[in-house]
Amino acid sequence: MNSSENPSSDPESKEVLINGVPQDWREAWPISELLLEMGANGPGVAVERNGEVVRKAKYETTFLFPGDKIEVLRLVGGG
Repeated sequence: MNSSENPSSDPESKEVLINGVPQDWREAWPISELLLEMGANGPGVAVERNGEVVRKAKYETTFLFPGDKIEVLRLVGGG
């Protein structure tokens, strides 16, 4: 899938859903910027956009669109 395509199921929405929480959408908003804002730009982070995993190499060129559903997962190890 091209990172500039909008696979959203709700193109009428002006929000994105991030970890289940609605957020106002902003134009030209890449995943890399979202992660910086969340403090989740370090190792051990995985991102899913509309049910598809986004590769780390594509974070800067994958933009959020209205209606997108984003899941940001932080991997934690321990025992």
